[in-house]
Amino acid sequence: MRAIEENAAELLMAMGAAGGGVQRDDGTVRWTIGGSPIDYHNAVVAADLPAAEVDRTIATSLELMQQYAVPGCWHVGPSMRPTDLGDRLVSAGFTHGGSEPGMAVKVADLRPPAVVPGLHVSRVDSEDDLAVWETTLGRGFGEGVKEARWVAETYRRLGFADPWRHYLGRLDGEPVATTTIYLGAGAAGVYFVMTVPEVRRRGIGAAITYAALREAEAVAEYGVLGSSPAGRSVYAGLGFREYCTIDLYEWAPTGTG
Repeated sequence: MRAIEENAAELLMAMGAAGGGVQRDDGTVRWTIGGSPIDYHNAVVAADLPAAEVDRTIATSLELMQQYAVPGCWHVGPSMRPTDLGDRLVSAGFTHGGSEPGMAVKVADLRPPAVVPGLHVSRVDSEDDLAVWETTLGRGFGEGVKEARWVAETYRRLGFADPWRHYLGRLDGEPVATTTIYLGAGAAGVYFVMTVPEVRRRGIGAAITYAALREAEAVAEYGVLGSSPAGRSVYAGLGFREYCTIDLYEWAPTGTG
């Protein structure tokens, strides 16, 4: 369970630093704020706070989001303290933005998905490939082109070598799917799984996830991810099990939505 939280925390901190975010990591709280236009990535990813410091720390995080005029998010997992952190965030002006099931699987135990005829999965290892990856991600993930542009620019700064592995799925030669594997906290984290709308429900998301994790088996025993509710059954079909829940508490400047 801890690897699910830690892998995501490491990824978010690394991407936030590459984006120019302000970092705090002092044993009581861990965050990166100001480096992204996307709320999910201006993130508080860990907290172990004494009662007397909780509200002040929440207020400081909010002040930073206001200072940089960016939306932000607390990712509240089971290891974070105090246990009433969610209630305190709501009282401070954050809204509960939903939950992500935290899931994991031993890579050797992955169940192969159905073969998708014409699908080829390859690792992104050049600027040209990353440009195609960016365009593909922008066709159906999160905030669309805005998010894809920021993510790809961050990846350009971080490079193509481990712990970063990006994959592109092509169907009959046409780019249709993406994913990223992040190697951290002793696990292979799965991120940015996206299939373009025109070819969804054909098993492509499962296929690209499986292929990417299989390549990571030599360096990571477990695969971990935070699933969208819609993706839970897809990952369960590959053998992932749910071990925890990550609650997202969001804030946005007035007028940003």
